[in-house]
Amino acid sequence: MAKKILLVDDDTDITEFLGYNLEKEGYHVLKANNGPDAITIAKTEKPDLIVLDVMMPGMDGVETCIELKDIPIVQDAVIIFLTARNEDYSQIAGLEAGADDYISKPIKPRVFAAKVKSLLKRKNSVISSFTNESEYEGILLDRNKYLVEKDGERLAFPKKEFELLSLLMSKPGNVFSREIILNTVWGDDVVVGDRTIDVHVRKLREKLGNEYIKTIKGVGYKFDSE
Repeated sequence: MAKKILLVDDDTDITEFLGYNLEKEGYHVLKANNGPDAITIAKTEKPDLIVLDVMMPGMDGVETCIELKDIPIVQDAVIIFLTARNEDYSQIAGLEAGADDYISKPIKPRVFAAKVKSLLKRKNSVISSFTNESEYEGILLDRNKYLVEKDGERLAFPKKEFELLSLLMSKPGNVFSREIILNTVWGDDVVVGDRTIDVHVRKLREKLGNEYIKTIKGVGYKFDSE
């Protein structure tokens, strides 16, 4: 079955251009020109990947991303921000909203298609690389059910936070370097920086408590309550 990709941009020329090139690659393309329509389509179609323009009137890309991450059947979708803006604050806002990557305008069709392919491939490899369930010090993580519980209380995690926690909990006490974290969770073909990891670790600590994820200066992070 062809992978579903939802393109969201208020510029119809962009969605038509990207959609044409993606359809040539065999993808099933869905289109929306604003955030509310994107949310409606996502709820019924369950896309595998969503491309969001940052600067849209009304509900912008970041706001749309936050809304999408609250929809259970969409939480596992890869989300890419499409933007002509390179400001640090917008990138951080996107990461905190749960985005996986940025692609800057103007767009080269082959580069865009290659990025989509690699992100979808990375998504599948991450899902298959862990055992189904981990439990440690009152925290239960079930990958099949996309579930995290702390002391019996269910917690909500966007996809990248969930994958990062999955990696850290796969070997409690083991120190994961920043390079390993980036390659495993984001893929070595996705250009992100150390700030990406820091943002996601901070969000995990806010939900789980500061005692579970330890920083090993100059190396990386480990999951350990001791």
